[in-house]
Amino acid sequence: MSTPSRTTRSAPGTLVSTTPSATRPAATTLVASDLDRTLIYSAPALQLSMPDALAPRLLCVEIYDNKPLSYLTEDAAELFAELARTTCFVPTTTRTREQYRRVHLPGPAPQFAICANGGHLLVDGESDPDWQRHVRRRLADECASLDEVRSHLQRAADPHWLLKERVAEDLFAYLVVDRALLPEGWVKELAEWAEPKGWTVSLQGRKIYAVPQPLTKSAAMREVAERTGAELTLAAGDSLLDADLLLAADHSWRPGHGELADSGWRAPNLTVLAEQGVAAGEQILREFLRASGHDRGARVSASR
Repeated sequence: MSTPSRTTRSAPGTLVSTTPSATRPAATTLVASDLDRTLIYSAPALQLSMPDALAPRLLCVEIYDNKPLSYLTEDAAELFAELARTTCFVPTTTRTREQYRRVHLPGPAPQFAICANGGHLLVDGESDPDWQRHVRRRLADECASLDEVRSHLQRAADPHWLLKERVAEDLFAYLVVDRALLPEGWVKELAEWAEPKGWTVSLQGRKIYAVPQPLTKSAAMREVAERTGAELTLAAGDSLLDADLLLAADHSWRPGHGELADSGWRAPNLTVLAEQGVAAGEQILREFLRASGHDRGARVSASR
């Protein structure tokens, strides 16, 4: 039986694996990528602009309420499987654990996954309790409470355009809205109220997220990099909640659509792709394989 992994704190707010070096994974490439509207797409987000007869074949990777919900192209599925075999691929999502578990990605199951915007670090499908305690301490020390923010959201939102109000994993809140009726400037006003309280606001499709600033994908990615001994980190994402992740990686990519594209967001280590919709997801996977030195599959798929 292998020696179990433990974590200790080497500095305030930093978790370090103390698994003996003989049993730790070899240094590798870590790929931490957002899922929705980055690698997988709902039907409205596909942006298939070509004639129907020329549209790519799609693979459904998520079912919700007995209906297909999320897709990628078949070529992307082939690239995805190769990426999962040759790198430490870490799904990195704002989805709750329950929402994440609906997604069935190609290739071997990831050892690590980051859910709830960094609030949960899954190891072989189970949330790491040390990481949970670390996150809860930071939230208690560094930002206003979820109850305070949620109360403000409920007071400020107009039932005329508010469809749902939800709390995710007792960590952050979000609203589902009718975008056509959402007043111009409302999200900006909410962000200005939330920022001094230590919270971030992000508009993604029909959802307005209010997330504590200490709750980040990048912190969880660094923890996985420490545990795996990764020497190279790659990342991709499309929204404001992905910005810290993209900045923290050695190399990162964003598609030509989404919240970051709309704002013109850039960074020194960031490559901005022209592709939009599901084609962007396929291109991001090619870029991951090329940057990790495993681009054989990318060449084969691209040549079709």
